[in-house]
Amino acid sequence: MDITVTPWSESVAFPLLTTLTLVPLLAMIAILLSRSPRVALRFGFAGALLTVLLSLYLLTVFDSGLPGIHLVEQLHFAGLSYRVGVDGTNILFIPLTAILTLLALIYTLITRHVTDRLFIACLLGYETILIGAFVALNVLQFWFWCVLELIPVVLLTVHAGTGQKRRWVVVLLLQYWVSGLLLTLAGFLLLAFGLIDSSHALTFDWVTLKQNNAYLHDEVLIFILLFFGFAIRMPLFPFHGWLPVLAEQGTVASTVVFLVGLKLGIYAAIRFILPMVPGVVEQWAGFVVTLGLISIFYGALLALMQINIRRLLAFAVISQTGMLVIGAFCFNANGLEGSLLLSVAYGLAMAGMLFSIGLIYERTRTAFIPRLGGLFNTNGTLALLFLLSALSTMVMPGTTGFDAAHLLVEGIIEEYGWLLAIAILVGNLLSAAFLLWAFQRIFMAASKRAVQPYSCAHHPVKTERIIAAMICLLLIGTGFYTTPWLNFIDQDAAEIGKQYPMHGVPSTDDNDPHE
Repeated sequence: MDITVTPWSESVAFPLLTTLTLVPLLAMIAILLSRSPRVALRFGFAGALLTVLLSLYLLTVFDSGLPGIHLVEQLHFAGLSYRVGVDGTNILFIPLTAILTLLALIYTLITRHVTDRLFIACLLGYETILIGAFVALNVLQFWFWCVLELIPVVLLTVHAGTGQKRRWVVVLLLQYWVSGLLLTLAGFLLLAFGLIDSSHALTFDWVTLKQNNAYLHDEVLIFILLFFGFAIRMPLFPFHGWLPVLAEQGTVASTVVFLVGLKLGIYAAIRFILPMVPGVVEQWAGFVVTLGLISIFYGALLALMQINIRRLLAFAVISQTGMLVIGAFCFNANGLEGSLLLSVAYGLAMAGMLFSIGLIYERTRTAFIPRLGGLFNTNGTLALLFLLSALSTMVMPGTTGFDAAHLLVEGIIEEYGWLLAIAILVGNLLSAAFLLWAFQRIFMAASKRAVQPYSCAHHPVKTERIIAAMICLLLIGTGFYTTPWLNFIDQDAAEIGKQYPMHGVPSTDDNDPHE
């Protein structure tokens, strides 16, 4: 099936996607070259704010009514190809990345990292890598961005983490991630070399691979390599072991941006597995759904057992990943739309809770729930931010997650029936249980120790309110009006649903009564 490719010159006056990638990169370079921390911070905010504005401009020029890939930019040099573009599967992740990076920089105004040039530069570099990976339409190009992602993650963990075992965490992280990168590289190489026998030249271009996937060999091996490689990044049970320790030992500001990096695993499965080997995806769907179901309940039950709020939120992400994976493997538009929109909603909501907990940590110097309590009266803004973010994660009406979860459950019912849908809803009920229980113990229950007074000079309340207001407005505003966001993704989700041999819509020839 041919894919419509629309060049960038037909919609905008400049290569928008490359500009989106280069702006934070140039800001990072300016930060590293600057000698004054104040000037470095200004460069950081200028780069982050300009990226947000460009990402919003991207939404305005993206024509959701046209099929295929939009704003395509391509360049060939030295036998290599550079190709980027956007469609319904990646369009919403770009503004999410930009907004969370800006919020992370605002968070640095409250913490000690405000004068740390390396920290701010790593945040901007991480933003560059994520945007570059999301817009990549070359599988090798995407893989190289994923390799580069290791650099800011490792630097931020070692340089700015709050735990005592940061170097051990880095070693553990490298063991998981390098394994996943090697698996995905092998899968991408099989994809590229699989077309050589069909008189095609060696290419890593996603559009060419997708249009000629009927010629592929070893589809099962390709699926196994790519799925298990991406499962580490999501992370999906049982490949999740690195996330709780990284959340516990790392820094909140970097973890917020890292939330989008986790969604890169879900996006990669939708971009590089579902369209490439649709027949094998149908055959392995039962296995994938089983892992997703285990992740939902395993993550929720482990979250209920945690006394460290960061580890609790990490297991919440694992539980959410199971739901997103099941939605992506529903083979219908509802499930895929729900999974994509819910990924964005979860990313924003989890960022709100992490900011709240991070600012609580700055005051109390602890993330252990039994040592907290009675913080609502002195930290009302942070309590409301945590509560509203938790409600969005629990897909309550009025939040972005509600419509997304509604679509996802509809897709699950359509494909797998009521029993699995009920199991998903029970998992969501467990999510409500551990998040509301954590809220009660941290903010409402009587404190078990004397609360140390803090100075507003070190904890500017106005800056906290800016973060809380921005996240709450985004959660509520998009929650009450999700139609524009669904319009961005519905057409591409429907197109992916038509490509499965056993689930797709029959072609016109198949219904021809004269045959």
